[in-house]
Amino acid sequence: MKLSEIPVILQEIGVSPVKKLGQNFLHDQNLARWIVDQANLTAEDYVVEIGPGLGALTELILDKGARVLALEKDTRLANFLRARLSHRRLELRNVDALDFDVRDLYCEGRVKLIGNLPYNISSPLLTKFVDYPSPISLWLFTLQKEVAARISAAPSTHDYGALTLRVQLHHRVELLRTISPTVFIPQPEVASALVSISPRNPLELPACDDQLLISLVRSSFSQRRKQLAKTLGTHAIDWERAAARLGFDTKARAEELSLEQWIGLANEIAPMSTGAAQSFGQERFPVVDELDRILRYAYRVQVHGDNLRHRAVHMLIFNQAGEVYLQKRARWKDRHPLRWDSSAGGHVCAAEGYDEAARRELQEELGIEVPLEKVLKLPASLKTDQEFIWLNRANVQNQLKPNRNEIEVGGFFTPKIVDGWMAARPEDFTPACMECWRAAREKSAINPAA
Repeated sequence: MKLSEIPVILQEIGVSPVKKLGQNFLHDQNLARWIVDQANLTAEDYVVEIGPGLGALTELILDKGARVLALEKDTRLANFLRARLSHRRLELRNVDALDFDVRDLYCEGRVKLIGNLPYNISSPLLTKFVDYPSPISLWLFTLQKEVAARISAAPSTHDYGALTLRVQLHHRVELLRTISPTVFIPQPEVASALVSISPRNPLELPACDDQLLISLVRSSFSQRRKQLAKTLGTHAIDWERAAARLGFDTKARAEELSLEQWIGLANEIAPMSTGAAQSFGQERFPVVDELDRILRYAYRVQVHGDNLRHRAVHMLIFNQAGEVYLQKRARWKDRHPLRWDSSAGGHVCAAEGYDEAARRELQEELGIEVPLEKVLKLPASLKTDQEFIWLNRANVQNQLKPNRNEIEVGGFFTPKIVDGWMAARPEDFTPACMECWRAAREKSAINPAA
């Protein structure tokens, strides 16, 4: 859209750019093409565009063959875009991006997010859409230059802070270029910058308690001129030992520690247990025949290595809204690490039955004791890793307490989202989880309207 056309169109549709909505319209067509090119779009991509405005980027994204979901808060602009860019690959929603349910995107294949974020709400929008875990594979944001500098900052710099570490914990951030105010109508008072954000390899950094880490970071940066030994004095840390192990000065302040050192500090306070992984070889399982009759007992490594029939339990836990909790398996699991799985589950060990194993796994993984309802029993097959599985379900009112040593991350999802997610990204799930879910659906053990 040409510079001369924008004021005319805005007048025709009765839009006077609202500062509080961050309405600055891009008119530089070369820059618009360059921005879209950075996303490397193909027909396989599903693009969420935040604040499409007059469609400066939207049309170019469609030209790449991608499907587009545009989120526009201003009703007048939404109506204008519907009339101007009617397209079978474009869905336009007249909503506030802050109210959008990111979980819906799990139902799509490869998702990329593009947006010119309003300056006044850029931080909450940013943290909402990069929250971990996420179905998004690329974030391409135009931000206030100051915010872009903060999320891409390095340690021991003025911009390095709590927001930096929160974003970089699970993402890599690249500041691509500074953008002059002159390419917008009206011109903003400050410069902008385009940043590219991509997910880290989950194994790139050591595991830690994310919530603890973020809490430590927030507390320390709220008093950034104080030494960490003072701001974190309530935690039982041997500072001499921690500093020597992690390579920082005992008098260091918050901005002097790298992300890796912050992770190490969190693990000094709450170490991630490796006991479960080390005990794998000591577990003994019942080996069963085709009718689930016990033949003998064998260690885990033999059972899995020889694909012997054995027993397992899975649980589907629902909250009051009818959403089901799914967990992403810990990275040290010997089978299907970092794949999504049922709410809780595990093997039936020697000298215990299905019901006892279900109660034990529920307590170990989610920290709860609730009445379980039997749903069905699945036969052992290649799809269940040769496990006979008793599937149970339960409803919870209290908050779950996921065991970080057992679960990488987890969350509640509507059954409708789970259906769409499994259809769009079956590789995200363990085969047994998919079998349990499909069987439960067929038995109507899941609310069909949810």
